[in-house]
Amino acid sequence: MDGKLAIYRRLLGYLKPHWRQVLLAYISMIVAALLNLYIPQVIKNAIDQGVNAQEARGLFTAAGVILVIAVVRGVAAFGQRYYGNWLTHRVAYDLRNHFYARIQSLPFAFHDQAKTGDLMSRATSDISETERFTGIGMMDLVSTIVLLVGVLVAMFLENVQLTLLVVGPMLFLVGATLRFGYVVRDIFKAIQKQMGVLSATMQESMTGINVVKAFAREPFELDKFDGENEVWFEQRRESIRMWANYWPLFTFLLAAAVFLLLWFGGPMALDGRVTVGTIFALISYVLMLNGPTLRLGFLVNMAATASASAARVFEVIDTPNVIQEKPDAKELPRMQGDVRFENVSFAYANGRRVLRDISFHVEPDQVVALIGPTGSGKSSVINLIPRFYDPTRGVVRVDGMNVKDLRVKKLRRNIGIVLQNPFLFNATIAENIAYGRPDASQEEIEAAARAAQAHEFIMSFPDGYETQVGERGVTLSGGQKQRVAIGRALLLDPRILILDDSTSAVDTETEHLIQMALQELMQGRTTFVIAQRLLTLKNADMILVLDDGHIVERGTHAELVHNGGLYQQIYDLQLKDQEELGQAAREMALA
Repeated sequence: MDGKLAIYRRLLGYLKPHWRQVLLAYISMIVAALLNLYIPQVIKNAIDQGVNAQEARGLFTAAGVILVIAVVRGVAAFGQRYYGNWLTHRVAYDLRNHFYARIQSLPFAFHDQAKTGDLMSRATSDISETERFTGIGMMDLVSTIVLLVGVLVAMFLENVQLTLLVVGPMLFLVGATLRFGYVVRDIFKAIQKQMGVLSATMQESMTGINVVKAFAREPFELDKFDGENEVWFEQRRESIRMWANYWPLFTFLLAAAVFLLLWFGGPMALDGRVTVGTIFALISYVLMLNGPTLRLGFLVNMAATASASAARVFEVIDTPNVIQEKPDAKELPRMQGDVRFENVSFAYANGRRVLRDISFHVEPDQVVALIGPTGSGKSSVINLIPRFYDPTRGVVRVDGMNVKDLRVKKLRRNIGIVLQNPFLFNATIAENIAYGRPDASQEEIEAAARAAQAHEFIMSFPDGYETQVGERGVTLSGGQKQRVAIGRALLLDPRILILDDSTSAVDTETEHLIQMALQELMQGRTTFVIAQRLLTLKNADMILVLDDGHIVERGTHAELVHNGGLYQQIYDLQLKDQEELGQAAREMALA
């Protein structure tokens, strides 16, 4: 229970910055509730002093008072609805921004485990459920409680004896409503969790739609989605069953209260012990609770759903960031590009160890190539330099300083990265190239594109640099996307350049052109290259050969090719043919 209360307190914290709107909304709500409580008294006086006394003036007075109350209550109702809904959507705005900012700040280790569809469900469905309660929902709940208390007080002031007769059913009604909210909370928590699973299943299928269609697996994907959808439906059906069980009980208890008033109050009115107006007022108060009390079950249900949804949102917001920046983190005035690994080991969150005692030193302006079998740890090495991950043991230094002592953003702004699978945003080519430097001029964007050998194909499009690339760059070929990504990295003018197999998706001719451009651009930069192409390896100042998380060989191409180790095996199997093909091409050109 303490955990649930903590969630509600935390949600209410999002209202604090908007206390003026909260004040206006709740004042309007209280005024409307008090005016509602006064109406039965006006009608009572109209009956006792107008109808029974045969005085038309009493009826006219009551009619006038009710008209004034209606006008004032209309103004109050407007304030309640307007500011209540304003708070609803403002809290959603703030919470969604907080959630999204947290996702942006969490490191690769979190995103390795998280499912995109589930995160989308939390950002949309869960926050929507939360916003409904925090603003107008909670106000309606408070209004109902105020009305409940106010009705009981008014009824006791009217007639204690008759009120005591209906207190039992009314208290039982409140208890049943609270019980209902407690029961359905866990059900709705499961529903929201299943909605995340459902969203993740759909997102994965949509992302891989080309593979699905290529292998004609549409029936399999449909069955998988249908199975998860069936689980969601069964959970929803359980919530409907609970609602159907409790709703008739709520209605019966209200009807029982009216029955008791008529059964015992009727004879009292005939005997003159109470007035007809009093009986009418008491029945009016009970019937006044009909809508709010039945709505109380819905509101408690909403509160339970909001609690379950908010717990899922806060679960992400509260995820600890393993990449912590120290309060006294330093900035390098100008990064030189000296990189050193000192006995570095690394394991992912699942415990899988991928690097073991890695040590090497790269001086500024050097080009380092990493090569090795799949899973040998090449990408893990370069991911430690910009602190996408932190080593589990050992130290990574840049310009002699532990990267953990540097400001993360400043460190990453000095590192240009082209990942193995380039990602382009659904924007123009120019906007994608300038993503790291949105203030870059058109001339600078075009210069970066030329260096990446992308300018010619860009200008072949009717809209040139304003061409929309579509979601994930779907309108471009693999080689074109790779060259745009290289241009994006080069525009940063980084001190350290990381190319993670960045020429894997281009043909040999395009790769040769890119390499020619990179030879000049690599001057004054420390460059790490993961590649399986011979041209890259032959020009590297140092080659690190990795196997099973260890550096098993290091040296230049000429040194390693004659050592008889793993590099020579890779060369004979994968690279020798490239060299022979290149030699043949040169001979044909000379002929």
